[in-house]
Amino acid sequence: MSLLGKAAVAMWWSVRPGQRAEFGDWHSHEHFPERMSIPGFRRGSRWTSTTDTEGFFVLYELERYEVLTSKGYLDRLNAPTPWSTKMMPHHLGMVRSQCRVAASFGGGVATSLATIRLSPEAGREAELQTHLSEMLGTLAQMPGLTGAHLLLTDTPRTSSPTTEQQIRGKDGAADWIMLLSGYDADAIEQVTADRLSPAALGTLGAQDNPTVGRYRLAFTMTPQDVATI
Repeated sequence: MSLLGKAAVAMWWSVRPGQRAEFGDWHSHEHFPERMSIPGFRRGSRWTSTTDTEGFFVLYELERYEVLTSKGYLDRLNAPTPWSTKMMPHHLGMVRSQCRVAASFGGGVATSLATIRLSPEAGREAELQTHLSEMLGTLAQMPGLTGAHLLLTDTPRTSSPTTEQQIRGKDGAADWIMLLSGYDADAIEQVTADRLSPAALGTLGAQDNPTVGRYRLAFTMTPQDVATI
């Protein structure tokens, strides 16, 4: 899963069982096509947690960082459809990070994904980024794995929360994010427990409180898919 651009929006949230069926319908048939119609959006993917029955991870890959503050994107965020307005309150515990892509290795779209949210120790940011970039390039070539990426949250300055944010309530944000994708969930599990464990990351310059999520692919879409609907 090589990232298609220089920026991304990475999001984690929960949806209660009673709303999951409608959420999947809305997100697949209205929301993703809407987002993929915005200039600069290159691909969207939705992932279902394998450890949390209510959890999702969604990634939007963007052509460049400036798409985050583009008129096309902000217009949609500030004018949600009636269906979006209905569904936004069901996005529970939203963590939404607007990111620059610091490193991206691999290709294709795989079925399994691990997300690791972490923060660097003060003064060791450059050291940690160098170590992770070198390691991720190697990991993407391992048997069972297909992609390894590093995202750095860089929230754009905006005048006020968007309409969608106001409906949801206050969103959280991650700091640094690693994504590890592959066709073998066990291989991903082994890497996150070994080379990307909290102890291993700590020796590279990370703080000792990373958050790990494990997911399987539910749906993915590109602008080309919208054009064929």
